[in-house]
Amino acid sequence: MSRPSDYDDGTGAGGSLRAESPELGLKGWLRWFWRQLTSMRVALILLLLLAVAAIPGSLLPQRSADPNGVIQYEADHPKLFPILDAFPIQAFDVYGSVWFSAIYLLLFISLIGCVLPRIKHHWIAWRGKPPKTPMRLQRMAGFTEVRVSNPDASAEERERFAELAVEEAASILKRLRYRVEVQRATRRGGVEEVSVSAERGYLRETGNLVFHTALVGVLIAVGVGGALTFNGQKVVVEGQTMVNQLIDYDSVNSGRAFNTSTLEPFSVKLKSLDVTYMTPEDGNLNALGQVKDYTAKVTLTGGDGKTSDEVIRVNHPLRVHGSPVYLIANGYAPLITIKNAEGKTVYREAMPFIPQDPRNMTSLGVVKVPYGVTEKGGKQTQLGLRGFFYPTQAELETGAFTSNYPDLENPVLTLDVFTGDLGIDSGIPQSVYVLDTKNMKQLTGRAVDKKSVELRPGETAQLPDGLGTITLEDVPRYASFDVMQNPAQIWILIFALTSLAGLMWSLFVPRRRMWVKAIATEDGVLLEYAGLARGDDPSLRRAVEELRDRHRELL
Repeated sequence: MSRPSDYDDGTGAGGSLRAESPELGLKGWLRWFWRQLTSMRVALILLLLLAVAAIPGSLLPQRSADPNGVIQYEADHPKLFPILDAFPIQAFDVYGSVWFSAIYLLLFISLIGCVLPRIKHHWIAWRGKPPKTPMRLQRMAGFTEVRVSNPDASAEERERFAELAVEEAASILKRLRYRVEVQRATRRGGVEEVSVSAERGYLRETGNLVFHTALVGVLIAVGVGGALTFNGQKVVVEGQTMVNQLIDYDSVNSGRAFNTSTLEPFSVKLKSLDVTYMTPEDGNLNALGQVKDYTAKVTLTGGDGKTSDEVIRVNHPLRVHGSPVYLIANGYAPLITIKNAEGKTVYREAMPFIPQDPRNMTSLGVVKVPYGVTEKGGKQTQLGLRGFFYPTQAELETGAFTSNYPDLENPVLTLDVFTGDLGIDSGIPQSVYVLDTKNMKQLTGRAVDKKSVELRPGETAQLPDGLGTITLEDVPRYASFDVMQNPAQIWILIFALTSLAGLMWSLFVPRRRMWVKAIATEDGVLLEYAGLARGDDPSLRRAVEELRDRHRELL
């Protein structure tokens, strides 16, 4: 027998065959790229990349959230800043950068490409028929068989009984919300068999598709909300008013497409901030001084001029035209008056002090007086004061002060005095809560071994070096309000809840198939029962047994 000309016995004598794939071409490569992009594996990778890509936005200041921080970073790192800020790195605008947007859009397209074909296939499967009954049910889960013997019955009676048995099984499965189909087949040897094929659990895939579709909805809503969102913070002292206008906020975060004209005109005046503390009457001495509730009593004035008295509590915001006003922080704002050596008032303001001890409200604050203060010799200078406010002053063994209760039982204000350059003319924005003493001279405090200025409400003290006087007039409270506006937030909530419902739906609805087969034998009828699950279904065997028992009772 002759060998083929291309036969190769390992010596290379007959040549060798090479499998060569055809050229894909542009269309083929595009199809390959689309299949890769719309695979669930790539969707998960893109989701992970999106989470990793968000990390630089939390490590570096962003222009949209902290523009002053970006300016300060540029001043601190003049050589590194241009590199990080250049295209395409855009490290200070991460969430609007080209590479972050590319990942976001690819994830969006990938999810849509995953979901749409699955919806089509699920719709076809939903309208289709249950699969054919396997020839050998012995290979399936929960397989069991029951023999019904009656040697005196004729062949026709046995066949009729088999048909009735399958009809009863179909009736049971229909009541169990299975989609059923009665099937007939002829086995080898001419043996006739009747069976019912049943399937249910299509809602499992429906829930899965609802989950992914809602996830796409969340991405769309987050993207739209990020472009249109507005978030403003304002510290308001008792007796002061906050106006819902861009210029009145202490800090603002807004989306790229946000329009200031969408801000609803209203104002909120803080009449009082009432704080309720735990007392000995509450029966828990260990919790003495802990806060029970914050209540901000405000007067709301709408754009039409109508006023109303409202109350804002923690987690109970005031909702105005779809913009919730949250109470997020509070503290004390000592009302300080400073007069220069000539007796002229150069500063009078209630300055918020930031709590350093939330339990007892020991608070740190800064006062800056840029104009009007004259040193000895007639030289103009800038004045800075930094110190602590103690609502209930107590003295430690070291001689340092502290507060042992958050309410105003023994209020004391201590201040260290600095003169020189506050740094406010450098062009770099500063926080009103931070005092830059790099170019200033300290006049009081432990560092220069001179006693700090100490004041109680209503007291006046002399500033060092004849700079003037300082008076602590009163100690009102302040509240920090946060105003939000996001037209897409309700859709984010709806899609998130829908996604959660779809996920739970897909987890708890089992997808299973059941079969009951009846075969007429020489002495009766053989009934076979079996099931098959798509995925884990620990209750499948019990379901097959329950079907068998119910069927046997009816028969």
